[in-house]
Amino acid sequence: MLGLFIILYAISNIDLTKYQKMMTAMGSVFGNSGDIPTLNDTKRDVITTASDKLKDDLNSVIKKYHYDKSVTLEENGRGIVLHILDDILFPSGQAELSEQSKSILHQLALILSDLPNDIRIEGHTDDVKINSVVYPSNWHLSVNRALNTAYYLMQSESLSPEKLSIVGYSEFKPLAENISAEGRAKNRRVDIVIIK
Repeated sequence: MLGLFIILYAISNIDLTKYQKMMTAMGSVFGNSGDIPTLNDTKRDVITTASDKLKDDLNSVIKKYHYDKSVTLEENGRGIVLHILDDILFPSGQAELSEQSKSILHQLALILSDLPNDIRIEGHTDDVKINSVVYPSNWHLSVNRALNTAYYLMQSESLSPEKLSIVGYSEFKPLAENISAEGRAKNRRVDIVIIK
């Protein structure tokens, strides 16, 4: 009984070295001399499994509702990124969400609302200059698009404001070169970044 309490105490104050020593000792006592998985290995496996399931869930929504041409998914060092093109989110040169965009955001929010991760909403534009009374520059437009998307997710889809942040990148984080209509269309987007 005393041994059990010592082990429980050791686990509550664990570091990797102690863990390895304890698991090796326990393995030898119970006749297991094989490799003992490290905490990092176990954590990595859990994260990988959760990440794969999340990507599967998001891809299912994209395919089910035929968003393939306007919504793409990417995993990179920051986390999982949903690139949503502006053709289904906003009228040209504006930042007010269209009715179609609310339907898409609703379907995605059903998945996002269950996540513990922080989520960053990023607004992007192409390099065509804008200068209107409402949006004096692409900076203003990109920030407003990110803000309106995040605000909709908070107000209408009940995503936690504590998990959401916004940023506007204007034309300075393009996905494609701004030398063709197709390239510019890929750059006019909102990214939903599910932070690792």
